[in-house]
Amino acid sequence: MVNVKGKWALITGASRGIGYLTAVFMAKQGCNLVLHSRNAQHSEKVLNEVKAFGVEAYCVEAELSDMEQVEKMCCEIDAKGTKLDIILNNAGLQIAYRTEYLSTPASDYDISFKVNTTAPMMICYHFLPGMVERGFGRIVNTTSGIDLDAQQAGYSAAKAALNKVTRDLGLKYEGTDITLSLADPGWCRTELGGPNAPNSPESALPGVLVGAFIDDKQNGRIFSAQEFSGMSLEDAVAKAESQNGVY
Repeated sequence: MVNVKGKWALITGASRGIGYLTAVFMAKQGCNLVLHSRNAQHSEKVLNEVKAFGVEAYCVEAELSDMEQVEKMCCEIDAKGTKLDIILNNAGLQIAYRTEYLSTPASDYDISFKVNTTAPMMICYHFLPGMVERGFGRIVNTTSGIDLDAQQAGYSAAKAALNKVTRDLGLKYEGTDITLSLADPGWCRTELGGPNAPNSPESALPGVLVGAFIDDKQNGRIFSAQEFSGMSLEDAVAKAESQNGVY
């Protein structure tokens, strides 16, 4: 299992929900953090909390539907001299639930793909060369298990695309110490999931994070977080590493 103490991780959508819980969890492991939100002020609470664990941390901001802002954020991280070891692309956007699904507007696809597919991949592309140069990297892109639901077409299509490009890119690093994987949190009671979701945000941990700790040099797996709910990190990572092949 990877020891993340002293490493640097970028967490998108870190100000609330699963991103917030992820930031606290990683800080407890001694991981230094770059905390993203749409407005850096939104991350001040979690920034203070994670620093209390003795780690280094700072906030960055970007609207993920705006690729110029995404690139500016990445360059700001570079300018600070931060060498990212881990990327946790947690942030996502469920644009709408279209009861009248045959009236789904094209804009649903446009915004969903920008936030849920293009932005996380631009972040991956920006920081992967540095990971390769240093010989270590862990990227976990957050996906969704939504399927066969025409009412959420833009969101589910964007996540399906994220699955594909993450697996395709991961294949290029198979057998190296650069690992790309996907995490499906399940339907959780977050701002995105809504109040009627069956799972608490806490139930997604440590499952959404196992891809940051696996050490078996395999790429392209999708880890269903609810399968790891209630497990210790060590047991969860051991289970994840036993899931050979692509899922």
